Amino acid sequence: MLLNVSLTLLKGLGTTTEIFFLTLLFSLPLGLVIAFGSMSRFTPLRWLCNTVVWIVRGTPLMLQLIAFFYVPGIAGFQIWPSGDAGRMVATVVAFSINYACYFSVIYRGGIEGVPVGQQEAGQVLGMTKAQIFRHVTLLQMVKRIVPPMSNEIITLVKDTSLARVIALQEVIWMGESFMKGNSNIAGLTWPLFFTAVYYLIFSGIVTVLLGKLEKKLDFFQ
Repeated sequence: MLLNVSLTLLKGLGTTTEIFFLTLLFSLPLGLVIAFGSMSRFTPLRWLCNTVVWIVRGTPLMLQLIAFFYVPGIAGFQIWPSGDAGRMVATVVAFSINYACYFSVIYRGGIEGVPVGQQEAGQVLGMTKAQIFRHVTLLQMVKRIVPPMSNEIITLVKDTSLARVIALQEVIWMGESFMKGNSNIAGLTWPLFFTAVYYLIFSGIVTVLLGKLEKKLDFFQ
Protein backbone atom coordinates (compact mmCIF):
# COMPACT_ATOMS: atom_id res chain seq x y z
CA MET A 1 0.00 0.00 0.00
CA LEU A 2 2.76 2.45 0.94
CA LEU A 3 4.50 1.89 -2.39
CA ASN A 4 1.28 2.42 -4.35
CA VAL A 5 0.48 5.66 -2.50
CA SER A 6 4.04 6.95 -2.87
CA LEU A 7 4.15 6.29 -6.62
CA THR A 8 0.80 8.00 -7.11
CA LEU A 9 1.95 11.06 -5.15
CA LEU A 10 5.17 11.21 -7.15
CA LYS A 11 3.13 11.24 -10.36
CA GLY A 12 1.13 14.19 -9.05
CA LEU A 13 4.36 15.84 -7.92
CA GLY A 14 5.72 15.57 -11.44
CA THR A 15 2.60 17.21 -12.86
CA THR A 16 2.80 20.08 -10.37
CA THR A 17 6.48 20.67 -11.09
CA GLU A 18 5.82 20.60 -14.84
CA ILE A 19 3.11 23.25 -14.51
CA PHE A 20 5.48 25.47 -12.53
CA PHE A 21 8.43 25.36 -14.91
CA LEU A 22 6.39 25.55 -18.13
CA THR A 23 4.50 28.56 -16.78
CA LEU A 24 7.76 30.37 -16.00
CA LEU A 25 9.21 29.41 -19.38
CA PHE A 26 6.38 31.11 -21.28
CA SER A 27 5.24 33.85 -18.90
CA LEU A 28 8.62 35.53 -18.31
CA PRO A 29 9.27 36.50 -21.97
CA LEU A 30 5.57 37.09 -22.68
CA GLY A 31 5.40 39.48 -19.74
CA LEU A 32 8.23 41.53 -21.21
CA VAL A 33 6.43 41.72 -24.56
CA ILE A 34 3.23 42.90 -22.84
CA ALA A 35 5.24 45.45 -20.84
CA PHE A 36 6.69 46.95 -24.03
CA GLY A 37 3.20 46.96 -25.56
CA SER A 38 1.76 48.79 -22.56
CA MET A 39 4.45 51.49 -22.95
CA SER A 40 4.14 51.73 -26.73
CA ARG A 41 3.51 55.08 -28.40
CA PHE A 42 1.05 53.30 -30.69
CA THR A 43 -2.19 54.03 -28.84
CA PRO A 44 -4.29 51.01 -29.97
CA LEU A 45 -1.54 48.58 -28.94
CA ARG A 46 -1.04 50.33 -25.61
CA TRP A 47 -4.79 50.33 -24.97
CA LEU A 48 -5.07 46.63 -25.88
CA CYS A 49 -2.22 45.55 -23.61
CA ASN A 50 -3.45 47.63 -20.68
CA THR A 51 -6.99 46.28 -21.12
CA VAL A 52 -5.80 42.67 -21.16
CA VAL A 53 -3.70 43.26 -18.05
CA TRP A 54 -6.65 44.93 -16.31
CA ILE A 55 -9.00 42.02 -17.10
CA VAL A 56 -6.52 39.32 -16.10
CA ARG A 57 -5.48 41.02 -12.87
CA GLY A 58 -9.09 41.80 -12.00
CA THR A 59 -10.47 38.25 -12.27
CA PRO A 60 -9.56 35.10 -10.32
CA LEU A 61 -7.06 32.70 -11.88
CA MET A 62 -9.44 29.83 -11.13
CA LEU A 63 -12.17 31.48 -13.22
CA GLN A 64 -9.71 32.11 -16.06
CA LEU A 65 -8.63 28.47 -15.99
CA ILE A 66 -12.23 27.26 -16.17
CA ALA A 67 -12.96 29.65 -19.03
CA PHE A 68 -9.88 28.66 -21.04
CA PHE A 69 -10.64 24.97 -20.72
CA TYR A 70 -14.44 24.78 -21.01
CA VAL A 71 -15.61 27.79 -23.04
CA PRO A 72 -14.02 26.77 -26.39
CA GLY A 73 -15.69 23.36 -26.16
CA ILE A 74 -19.06 24.89 -25.26
CA ALA A 75 -18.70 27.21 -28.27
CA GLY A 76 -18.03 24.21 -30.51
CA PHE A 77 -14.27 24.64 -30.90
CA GLN A 78 -12.07 21.74 -29.81
CA ILE A 79 -8.75 23.53 -29.44
CA TRP A 80 -7.29 21.35 -26.69
CA PRO A 81 -6.04 17.76 -27.06
CA SER A 82 -8.13 15.09 -25.37
CA GLY A 83 -7.47 13.70 -21.91
CA ASP A 84 -4.82 14.86 -19.47
CA ALA A 85 -2.71 16.33 -22.28
CA GLY A 86 -5.48 18.82 -23.08
CA ARG A 87 -5.88 19.71 -19.42
CA MET A 88 -2.15 20.31 -19.11
CA VAL A 89 -2.00 22.51 -22.22
CA ALA A 90 -5.00 24.57 -21.09
CA THR A 91 -3.51 24.96 -17.63
CA VAL A 92 -0.14 26.13 -18.93
CA VAL A 93 -1.78 28.59 -21.36
CA ALA A 94 -4.04 30.06 -18.66
CA PHE A 95 -1.26 30.25 -16.07
CA SER A 96 1.22 31.73 -18.55
CA ILE A 97 -1.12 34.52 -19.64
CA ASN A 98 -2.11 35.26 -16.05
CA TYR A 99 1.44 35.48 -14.74
CA ALA A 100 2.69 37.28 -17.83
CA CYS A 101 0.26 40.10 -17.06
CA TYR A 102 1.49 40.35 -13.48
CA PHE A 103 5.12 40.16 -14.60
CA SER A 104 4.48 42.88 -17.20
CA VAL A 105 3.54 45.35 -14.48
CA ILE A 106 6.73 44.49 -12.59
CA TYR A 107 8.83 44.79 -15.75
CA ARG A 108 7.28 48.15 -16.54
CA GLY A 109 8.02 49.45 -13.05
CA GLY A 110 11.62 48.27 -13.33
CA ILE A 111 12.13 49.89 -16.73
CA GLU A 112 10.54 53.17 -15.72
CA GLY A 113 12.59 53.16 -12.51
CA VAL A 114 15.86 53.53 -14.42
CA PRO A 115 16.83 57.25 -14.43
CA VAL A 116 16.01 58.94 -17.73
CA GLY A 117 19.35 60.74 -17.61
CA GLN A 118 21.20 57.46 -18.10
CA GLN A 119 19.21 56.67 -21.22
CA GLU A 120 19.83 60.18 -22.53
CA ALA A 121 23.54 59.72 -21.90
CA GLY A 122 23.42 56.59 -24.04
CA GLN A 123 21.79 58.55 -26.85
CA VAL A 124 24.51 61.21 -26.60
CA LEU A 125 27.09 58.44 -27.01
CA GLY A 126 25.38 57.37 -30.22
CA MET A 127 23.82 54.16 -28.89
CA THR A 128 20.68 52.77 -30.49
CA LYS A 129 17.52 52.13 -28.46
CA ALA A 130 18.30 48.41 -28.46
CA GLN A 131 21.84 49.02 -27.21
CA ILE A 132 20.60 51.39 -24.51
CA PHE A 133 18.12 48.77 -23.30
CA ARG A 134 20.69 45.97 -23.34
CA HIS A 135 23.65 47.84 -21.82
CA VAL A 136 21.99 50.49 -19.65
CA THR A 137 18.42 49.56 -18.75
CA LEU A 138 18.32 45.76 -18.59
CA LEU A 139 20.69 44.99 -15.72
CA GLN A 140 19.37 47.82 -13.57
CA MET A 141 15.82 46.67 -14.30
CA VAL A 142 16.67 43.12 -13.23
CA LYS A 143 18.04 44.42 -9.92
CA ARG A 144 14.80 46.28 -9.24
CA ILE A 145 12.40 43.51 -10.22
CA VAL A 146 13.94 40.53 -8.43
CA PRO A 147 12.15 41.10 -5.05
CA PRO A 148 8.62 41.53 -6.48
CA MET A 149 9.24 38.76 -9.03
CA SER A 150 10.28 36.48 -6.18
CA ASN A 151 6.92 37.00 -4.49
CA GLU A 152 5.04 36.18 -7.69
CA ILE A 153 7.13 33.08 -8.38
CA ILE A 154 6.58 31.75 -4.86
CA THR A 155 2.85 32.40 -5.29
CA LEU A 156 3.01 30.39 -8.52
CA VAL A 157 4.34 27.40 -6.58
CA LYS A 158 1.12 27.36 -4.54
CA ASP A 159 -1.20 28.36 -7.39
CA THR A 160 -0.34 25.17 -9.26
CA SER A 161 -2.89 23.48 -6.99
CA LEU A 162 -5.67 25.35 -8.83
CA ALA A 163 -5.19 23.00 -11.79
CA ARG A 164 -7.36 20.49 -9.96
CA VAL A 165 -10.42 22.62 -10.80
CA ILE A 166 -10.33 21.18 -14.34
CA ALA A 167 -9.49 17.69 -13.02
CA LEU A 168 -5.77 17.83 -13.79
CA GLN A 169 -4.25 15.35 -11.39
CA GLU A 170 -1.61 17.41 -9.64
CA VAL A 171 -0.17 16.51 -6.23
CA ILE A 172 -3.07 17.76 -4.05
CA TRP A 173 -5.60 15.96 -6.27
CA MET A 174 -3.60 12.77 -5.77
CA GLY A 175 -3.30 13.27 -2.02
CA GLU A 176 -6.98 14.00 -1.59
CA SER A 177 -7.96 10.98 -3.67
CA PHE A 178 -6.70 8.66 -0.93
CA MET A 179 -9.14 10.26 1.51
CA LYS A 180 -12.09 9.73 -0.84
CA GLY A 181 -11.03 6.36 -2.20
CA ASN A 182 -8.30 5.49 -4.68
CA SER A 183 -7.17 1.98 -5.66
CA ASN A 184 -9.42 0.53 -2.94
CA ILE A 185 -7.71 2.80 -0.38
CA ALA A 186 -9.80 5.32 1.54
CA GLY A 187 -9.51 7.39 4.72
CA LEU A 188 -5.77 8.12 4.45
CA THR A 189 -4.81 11.62 5.59
CA TRP A 190 -1.01 11.45 5.57
CA PRO A 191 -0.73 11.91 1.76
CA LEU A 192 -2.18 15.42 2.19
CA PHE A 193 0.48 16.19 4.80
CA PHE A 194 3.05 15.03 2.25
CA THR A 195 1.76 17.62 -0.20
CA ALA A 196 2.13 20.35 2.44
CA VAL A 197 5.74 19.30 3.04
CA TYR A 198 6.38 19.35 -0.71
CA TYR A 199 5.08 22.90 -1.07
CA LEU A 200 7.14 24.06 1.92
CA ILE A 201 10.32 22.50 0.54
CA PHE A 202 9.72 23.72 -3.01
CA SER A 203 8.93 27.26 -1.82
CA GLY A 204 12.03 27.18 0.40
CA ILE A 205 14.30 26.16 -2.48
CA VAL A 206 12.86 28.88 -4.74
CA THR A 207 13.26 31.46 -1.96
CA VAL A 208 16.91 30.54 -1.40
CA LEU A 209 17.77 30.60 -5.11
CA LEU A 210 16.11 33.96 -5.68
CA GLY A 211 17.77 35.35 -2.56
CA LYS A 212 21.18 34.37 -3.94
CA LEU A 213 20.33 36.02 -7.26
CA GLU A 214 19.38 39.21 -5.45
CA LYS A 215 22.69 39.25 -3.57
CA LYS A 216 24.64 38.80 -6.79
CA LEU A 217 22.93 41.90 -8.16
CA ASP A 218 23.79 44.05 -5.13
CA PHE A 219 26.52 45.88 -7.03
CA PHE A 220 23.81 47.69 -9.02
CA GLN A 221 22.72 50.65 -6.92
